[in-house]
Amino acid sequence: MKTFLRISAVNGFSLFILDQSISGVIISGGLRVFILGGVFLTILGVTLKPVFNLISIPLNMVTLGLFSFLSNALLLYILTILVTEIKIEAFNFEGFSWAGFVIPEFQLNTFLAYIVCATLLSVVQAIINWLIDR
Repeated sequence: MKTFLRISAVNGFSLFILDQSISGVIISGGLRVFILGGVFLTILGVTLKPVFNLISIPLNMVTLGLFSFLSNALLLYILTILVTEIKIEAFNFEGFSWAGFVIPEFQLNTFLAYIVCATLLSVVQAIINWLIDR
């Protein structure tokens, strides 16, 4: 139970960070929605993610693990169906420039928005878990 609550808190805080960092993520409802989203994301991660990973083993082997981003995006899509206050929409990436490295401005459709959000959510969760375990 303690582990479930910790993972739910990490997932809820990760959803908060995702909401603050990407303009295409709209979470309305306040703290209740972040807690509910964290609990549902934990339940989905425990129940459906192993099934998706088992089904996608051949594709993960061919793509060297890159297909796992799509299974994470599918979990995020199911989360938006279960918790209707969480929405992910298409958005514009404003671009990035640093030390001669330039990423131009471009628009992400809804499918790519789910993949980018799932990737950023996984990165934030990994960083938070690393900080907690340290």
